[in-house]
Amino acid sequence: MPKIPRDISGRDLAKFLKIYGYELIRETGSHIRLGSSIKGYEHKITIPDYKFIKIGTLNNILIDVSSYLNISKQELIVELFQK
Repeated sequence: MPKIPRDISGRDLAKFLKIYGYELIRETGSHIRLGSSIKGYEHKITIPDYKFIKIGTLNNILIDVSSYLNISKQELIVELFQK
């Protein structure tokens, strides 16, 4: 089972999510708002713009994105971080 990386920044995660059609909507303070409509309806997520995202926060973001894309969280982790 692939592990979630512990050293991922908010900016890096936003770059990785571009392959799924997520684009920058806005930046407010220390948060980045992304949106995707690749599945026919809009999905928005907010990512903290920190040097290292806490593991629980990153886990919840990955669960939300994997739910939207209809893939497992493990599959998403492999596609984003194991390349």
